[in-house]
Amino acid sequence: MDLRIFTEPQQGATYDTLLAVAKATEDLGFDAFFRSDHYLRMGSTDGLPGPTDAWITLAGLARETKRIRLGTLMTAGTFRLPGVLAIQVAQVDQMSGGRVELGLGAGWFEEEHTAYGIPFPKEKFARLEEQLAIVTGLWETKPGDTFDFHGTYYDLKDSPALPKPAQQRIPVLIGGHGAVRTPRLAARYADEFNIPFASVEDSERQFGRVRAAVAEAGRPADALTYSNALVVCVGKDDQEVARRAAAIGREVDDLKANGLAGSPAEVVDRIGRFAEIGSQRVYLQILDLSDLDHLELISAQVQSQLS
Repeated sequence: MDLRIFTEPQQGATYDTLLAVAKATEDLGFDAFFRSDHYLRMGSTDGLPGPTDAWITLAGLARETKRIRLGTLMTAGTFRLPGVLAIQVAQVDQMSGGRVELGLGAGWFEEEHTAYGIPFPKEKFARLEEQLAIVTGLWETKPGDTFDFHGTYYDLKDSPALPKPAQQRIPVLIGGHGAVRTPRLAARYADEFNIPFASVEDSERQFGRVRAAVAEAGRPADALTYSNALVVCVGKDDQEVARRAAAIGREVDDLKANGLAGSPAEVVDRIGRFAEIGSQRVYLQILDLSDLDHLELISAQVQSQLS
């Protein structure tokens, strides 16, 4: 079971804070550092000092880390033109020496679009399908050839399809709870399917839908990695769990029911339930980015039991 660190910087974080978390992620032996792609805080937090851009952040981290994978859960398709996104991600992949992964979603948070003057189209899923075709098509085009795409929303002609990533194929993550279109899209374009903030039962059902779509698409059964994203709150004892839950404005019972919370042994057991239904990777949503001791505890007493 791979454990990855997943952050939500729109809730309030500077680049320096994210760098500290990324370096701890690397030093403590976690597999990867991922971040959300949002421009507006959610809930009651003030979000200060303000948002950071996902791919600018990852570009910086690409030069200041050595081993960990770097990526997004999920880049919003509404934020960037697909041709520009393909250039940005390929460049960061080069800067990292081939450690980048792209999670790409349709975009959903209308308020952040309104706040920053970003168009919020009605038909987002069909746009996402074209975006995936373009981004992956540009990367797969052989040097010296050109790429054309003529869709409903995007039109590319005689693109040199440059630059190329450092990796032969940048892993693409697709996720969500949709029962029909999401599995079909994952089966066609994804290297990993991620389901965010879902129960064991809901995860098992959605993984089953994706596996069926993969088989229907004629891909091998093991073509995709299956993963979960879950909020995490671990403590050496009940008092420490309660303190960490209070720091992120959550109730312990809710965290235990809907995330990964409790003692290291409780969290290892809970992760084991996800492993039993086929989850191979867990993105640990860390909401208090100042609490690096939390990462140390997870590394020493949770990750060590899952390696």
